Amino acid sequence: MIEPPQRVARVGPYLAGAGQPLLVLAGPCVIESEEVVLRIARRLEQVRRATGVHLVFKASFDKANRSSIDSFRGPGLEQGLAILARAKAETGLPLITDIHQPDQAAPAAAVVDVLQIPAFLCRQTDMLVAAARTGRALNVKKGQFMAPWDMRNVVDKVRAAGGGNLLLTERGVSFGYNTLVSDMRSIPLMQDLDVPVVFDATHSVQMPGGAGKSSSGDRRMIPYLAQAAVAAGCDGVFMEVHDDPDAALSDGPNMLRMDDLEPLLARLFAIRAAAGWC
Repeated sequence: MIEPPQRVARVGPYLAGAGQPLLVLAGPCVIESEEVVLRIARRLEQVRRATGVHLVFKASFDKANRSSIDSFRGPGLEQGLAILARAKAETGLPLITDIHQPDQAAPAAAVVDVLQIPAFLCRQTDMLVAAARTGRALNVKKGQFMAPWDMRNVVDKVRAAGGGNLLLTERGVSFGYNTLVSDMRSIPLMQDLDVPVVFDATHSVQMPGGAGKSSSGDRRMIPYLAQAAVAAGCDGVFMEVHDDPDAALSDGPNMLRMDDLEPLLARLFAIRAAAGWC
């Protein structure tokens, strides 16, 4: 197999990284139902065709780190992967989903193109090794408690396990109680680890636990942070989107409205081109 060039990873049918088009990971936070997933996936496929964006569809079969025991978590592994497979079959979009346990890596890899390690689990060696050994691309979110240079150990774990197509995602760092702040220096600092870096524009505006039994957030800030990250040279943008975020069952306050996605992408593409990153 031909190795990809420096700081470039193969993500499904796309190349992401230095000199490549902006990668976009987008979709609802959690699989609320098959109907919701298919409806949003169809809309995103329309956006992909209209803009030519390198888009990967995202949805989680289980949100194992919700604030409250009463919070909606999703349909679970088996049913969730079946729904994601239907979305891929109907739209052709490549897929990314979270895993929370090592034994979820292999079954998820049989369906999706990219395995995602949540930020709180980014140092879990068994998770990283199990995901890397599937041969799928891997997106590891930097923990809210970690410095960007400390992700070197994460990269080393994945590479030691044979993981060659690796993305790191910046999603903000804890700043006092219920607040995150985004340090754009994280983008070039993690790129120095020779991996493409994605910016999570929606979880970065989250207020963890800020609503008591759930997280809050301020979706108005999504475009500002996304644009700043693209100007800083990120290789991709992660955005959770929903056609009715106020009614979403998880992370509604920090999800982008579907109608706002295409205009935002146009601005991101323009900024990336003007900055000369591709």
